Amino acid sequence: MHSGDTATAALQYTSIGSWLSFVADRNTAPEAGQALFEAVYATWSELPESDRPRLLVFGESLGSYGGQGAFSGLQDMVARTDGALWVATPIFTDIRRELTLDRDSGSLERSPVYDEGRQVRWDAGNGDETDLWALGPEWEHPRVVYLQHPSDGVVWWTSDLLFHEPDWLREANGPDVRPGLQWLPVVTYWLTTLDIMVAAEVPAGYGHVYLLEYVDAWAAIAAPAGWDDDAAELLRELLMEKHGDR
Repeated sequence: MHSGDTATAALQYTSIGSWLSFVADRNTAPEAGQALFEAVYATWSELPESDRPRLLVFGESLGSYGGQGAFSGLQDMVARTDGALWVATPIFTDIRRELTLDRDSGSLERSPVYDEGRQVRWDAGNGDETDLWALGPEWEHPRVVYLQHPSDGVVWWTSDLLFHEPDWLREANGPDVRPGLQWLPVVTYWLTTLDIMVAAEVPAGYGHVYLLEYVDAWAAIAAPAGWDDDAAELLRELLMEKHGDR
C-alpha cells in the first residue's frame, strides 16, 4: 500500500503458545504492549514534527489485547497515535469492552456503533450489514478500526458464557454463523472453548482468519495519496495469491 515506505516495531509478548496465554495469562501481553509503545513513542516524540512519520498501532488476537494495554481509553489512543487497527480483539479487552457496552442504542454487540462512528468503527466482513463506510464519510482523524468476525470464537470467548447469555447470542446471527446457533448454559462455553483451538483452520474471511479485510481497514486509517478502488482490488488479488491458501 505504501510501496515499502514503512517501518514496523514488534515485540514477542510470550514464550508459551498463544492459545494458552489467551486462557491462562492475562498480564504479560498488555505489559509488553505498553513497554513497546512507550519506547517507540518516546523516540518518535523527540523527532522534529516535520520529520515524524505517521505513528500507527496494530494488533491481532492476543496482540490486540496486549497493544491496547498501552492506552487508558479511546481518547488517549487518538491523542497519541495517527490511527489504530485492532483485529480479532478478545471480548475481555478493557477498551473494546467499554466501547461496546457504551454503544449507541439499537446497534448490535457483534457490530457496534459508538458515538455515531465519529472516531472508531467496526467491520465484521463477509457482507455484514455494517461496514466501515455504512455510517457515512464524517469520520474524524485519527481513525480507529476494529475487525471482528461474528464466527470468530477467539473474539467471543469468555468464562461468562458458562451461565450468562450475551447480547451477541440474543441478536440475529451474523452472516458467517451457522443458522440456529443459540446459548445453552455451560454447553456454549465449552463449544466456544473448543472452537478457539480450530478457529484458524477455516477459509479466509471466517473464524480467526483475517486477510482481505486489512485492505479497506488500512485504507480507511492511512491511505496513501492517489489510493483508489483499482489499487485496493489489486492488493486484494496479491494477498489472495500469496496467502489465500494458508
